[in-house]
Amino acid sequence: MFKINNNVIKKIYKKIKEYDKIVIARHVGPDPDAIASQTALRDSIRLTFPNKDVVAVGLGVSKFKYYGILDKIDNDKYAGSLLIVLDVPNIHRVDGIDGLKYKEIMKIDHHPAEDVKGKVDWTDETACSTCQMIAELILKSPLKLDTKIAGNLYLGVVSDSDRFLLSYTTPKTFRVMHELLVKSKLEFTSLYNYLYDRSLDEVRFQGFLSTNMKVTDNGLGYIVIPNSIIKEYNVDLATPSNLINSFNFIREVIVWTFITEDAKNKAYKVSIRSHGPIVNSTAAKYNGGGHKYASGARLTSEEEIDSFINDLDRLCEEYKRGSISNI
Repeated sequence: MFKINNNVIKKIYKKIKEYDKIVIARHVGPDPDAIASQTALRDSIRLTFPNKDVVAVGLGVSKFKYYGILDKIDNDKYAGSLLIVLDVPNIHRVDGIDGLKYKEIMKIDHHPAEDVKGKVDWTDETACSTCQMIAELILKSPLKLDTKIAGNLYLGVVSDSDRFLLSYTTPKTFRVMHELLVKSKLEFTSLYNYLYDRSLDEVRFQGFLSTNMKVTDNGLGYIVIPNSIIKEYNVDLATPSNLINSFNFIREVIVWTFITEDAKNKAYKVSIRSHGPIVNSTAAKYNGGGHKYASGARLTSEEEIDSFINDLDRLCEEYKRGSISNI
């Protein structure tokens, strides 16, 4: 058995019971943790309270359709609803809520707390993923669970922890997953194809990233990916961020970042990973944020790209200098 803050679980469940209309949202450019936590919570509430009107909003990603289809809503119909925001601490990065006049907001997230706050707020930076937190919520409350919900949560945890390799995986992560698997009787090994099945286009695109990533003397690996390359390899804008953890064990690299042109929105989507330097403060400087060693940002010009790369390179230089002086 694992221990959690039962008081916050009770508050969350009470708030869910209170509202007949509930909208569940997460960050733009979703990853498996964001989509899986969102659909799992929606489906659990629907299963527990069949008469409630519960929707999950935001743009879908075809690669993640296994987790469930998202809902298109009429904002007027959901005025006065409870808005539950998952896996995002910044209100400007919440997807699918423009024009929604919700009555109350509630956040469940494993990123450092920022500007999304309501009367009930559950922020746990020690959790490896938001899916871990939703699993805790369901397991320790009257919310119901089935194998599909459990499968989504398991895959979200596996994805965000990079198969339990990342440093914020804890013994509690394994205890929560153990209880989830036991209670749901989930046959989990067959689910891995939904995470790791790749098209030949995606494999070739990964080869392009490997061949063209630049590495500075300070250990920064980076690549700017123009929209023309996304089209040439027949992949989507989410593909680079989905592949970034595949570059986790390069000896000469301590921080690596993929900068992908989003031509439609006239911006650049940025993913950052680190083996030591704390990168979320740099991400926050560039319209982003996240974990100490895994963050995202959004850039709007080539000049900003140059500034961002220079800032990360200086961060690597300072880190290496500090590491050498401590030997």
